[in-house]
This record gives sequence, C-alpha cells and structure tokens, in this order.
Amino acid sequence: MLLRELVEQGHCLFADRADSWQEAVRMSCRPLVEDATVDADYSEQIIACVERYGPYIVLVPGFAVPHSQEGAKGANRTALSFMKLAEPVSFAAGEPEKDASVFFAVSATDSDAHLKNMSRLFQVLSDDTLCAELLNVRSEAELLALDAKYLSSEEHPHEN
Repeated sequence: MLLRELVEQGHCLFADRADSWQEAVRMSCRPLVEDATVDADYSEQIIACVERYGPYIVLVPGFAVPHSQEGAKGANRTALSFMKLAEPVSFAAGEPEKDASVFFAVSATDSDAHLKNMSRLFQVLSDDTLCAELLNVRSEAELLALDAKYLSSEEHPHEN
C-alpha cells in the first residue's frame, strides 16, 4: 500500500539524472514542496546535515532516505515521497555503496505518524527482492504493479 499511496498523493518523481547529490536531495523533496507538505528550504536543511555528518541518508546501497529531524523547520505535515533517477548519484567519491538512485524523502511533524511511515519504509527496504525491482522501476504504473505484488497486504509482507 505504501507505493500506491505515494502515487495517489502525487508524491512520485522520475528523472534521468541529477547534477549532484545535493540536487538529487532537492529533487526528491519537490513533490512534498509542491503540495506544501514541506517548505521550499526544507531540502537545504537535509543537505546541510549530510555535509556536516556525512551520507547518513544512504541506508542501503542504491537507496537514500533524505530526512531532517522530527518537527524540523519547514516540515508542515508528516509524509513520504518517492524519486527514481535513471543514473545514480554519488554521496561519497570512490565509495559505490554510497551511491543512490532511489530516494524516499521524509517529512515528520508527528512522532506517531512518523514512526508508522518509517516502519512501512523499512518493510520495503528490508525486502531484497522488492529493492532489486525498485532499482529498475521507470513509471508510476510500475510502482503500482510492485505495490500489488509485494505490499498490497501489509499484514502479510512478502517473504524473501
């Protein structure tokens, strides 16, 4: 259901490439900016944190989860967005495990809703088969097909 909800909310973006990881973070937040879930400068807070603390947002190779702290300035609602780049961006030169082409941007104002979203997101990221398919997704229709295949019944998640 998570991927379907992102499509239905208009929180999806597909792009060929980004000029830098900073631009990729800005792009991944764009669907959240467009419906005022976050303010336009929210992505700049994430970028500043990555510049200060390193690429902590790359949780598993190929996947980044841009986020700031709960209740961060500019976060107006709790939500997620999805972005897929055809070409991955590098967060750390010479460290391919820190490259990402799939982004799940996170905005959090409410701790309970945030924990629920993060739990659902980790369900996705812990499914190696689903992750492999997400690395190749090219459209909202393909996201919906993956949702039906893996997530349509979140009470019975896909087993690896």
